[in-house]
Amino acid sequence: MTPEQKQTPKKIPTLANFIFMTRWLQLPLYLGLILAQGIYVYHFWVELVDLLGALFGNVSALEHILKVTSVGGVAPPEAKLTETTIMLVVLGLIDVVMISNLLIMVIVGGYETFVSRMHLESHPDQPEWLSHVNASVLKVKLATAIIGISSIHLLKTFINASAHDTKTLIAQSVIHCVFLISALAIAYADRLMAATLHANHRDH
Repeated sequence: MTPEQKQTPKKIPTLANFIFMTRWLQLPLYLGLILAQGIYVYHFWVELVDLLGALFGNVSALEHILKVTSVGGVAPPEAKLTETTIMLVVLGLIDVVMISNLLIMVIVGGYETFVSRMHLESHPDQPEWLSHVNASVLKVKLATAIIGISSIHLLKTFINASAHDTKTLIAQSVIHCVFLISALAIAYADRLMAATLHANHRDH
């Protein structure tokens, strides 16, 4: 067999080609996540504008900020902006940013892994993690991002601990520990799979 014959690509069966093309059905899902990203951007700026308005004495903005940072969505009778309130709003903004980062990882990494290559190798702004992304790497990064988001929620709860009962504090702490253990388990399983693949390649 000549080298030219060896390099001739095999014809993909019609059924296999059809099944492979169905991966494009995921495209509307990623477009929907892009719309969700836009909603989070809008929400971020609404909260930031209200925080600035409350800082400069806007009554309606102050009432909104106090409702957002209070338990049950009811503004406390003392209408003033405290350091704790500002910290809670800022943590809420950080939470939005981290969820937005999570969306970007799902959109870009998921599209690259499960739909089609983006061919960003020569792009100066290509994310470092995208050069070696696969399903396992994506799972670990998503688990890490979820832990970060859970940490922000837990920190917000402990900062405003006086407004929460003991059961809520314990439940959120347990949930955060479950996320942490799950992420460690995913990372460990990924490490075992990578070591197994490396050993198989070395044997061959």
